[in-house]
Amino acid sequence: MSQRTGADAYRRIEAESRSPVELVVMLYDGALRFVAEARRAVARNDIPARAAAIDRTLAIVGQLQSTLDLEQGGQIAQELDRLYAYINSRLLDVTMRKDTRALDDVQKVLTTLRDGWVQIAETPPGTPPPGTPGP
Repeated sequence: MSQRTGADAYRRIEAESRSPVELVVMLYDGALRFVAEARRAVARNDIPARAAAIDRTLAIVGQLQSTLDLEQGGQIAQELDRLYAYINSRLLDVTMRKDTRALDDVQKVLTTLRDGWVQIAETPPGTPPPGTPGP
């Protein structure tokens, strides 16, 4: 078995053992990793690497966006959809306008969303969200 095949199998097993919320956090981690790769590629003026990193980020954001249930998810789902559309737009600005500040914007939004999902993942089941009045 090649090293790449072994690494792919490890990632698959790791993903299969995670809760849905932990999988969402993993997706955000991946998106942030590819944003960092895009930033490094921009610094090197490596257009193919930049394009590949942005494509991977767009794919992850697209996956996150495609799982939203806009009817059942209410305002939270609608706001997430709006943020994902904003991220997509800013990533296209990196490609079309070479606007590297857009990577800062994308990183900030993704980090904020990831941190929120980490808090959800760490909250014991049945615990009311912060700020919710007690019994």
